[in-house]
Amino acid sequence: MRTRRDVFQAIADPTRRAIISLIALQAMTPNAVAAHFAITRQAVSKHLQILNDCELITQQRLGREIHYQLKVEKMKEIDRWLEQFRGVWESKFNQLDELFDTLKKPKNET
Repeated sequence: MRTRRDVFQAIADPTRRAIISLIALQAMTPNAVAAHFAITRQAVSKHLQILNDCELITQQRLGREIHYQLKVEKMKEIDRWLEQFRGVWESKFNQLDELFDTLKKPKNET
């Protein structure tokens, strides 16, 4: 029985994130994807299968070849989840910027 995977498991792996970046630019065959990595074609196929299982990519048969392409809507799901943290991050970065500005001021200006 196959374990149900989710989108966050898929993007947890750096190789899969790199594959997503490649496929986001253009649809690619498994061999074209594999050419970008120093791993076996079988390992690339496993990563593609996981991405497919998580519905981050789709496959389209063109003649004898299969082309994988990114499902943008699934990427938006990740973005929507991250949105809840953006305000917190921006606040922390602003605080850090203020601290750096304070530290950069000459002592006689404070």
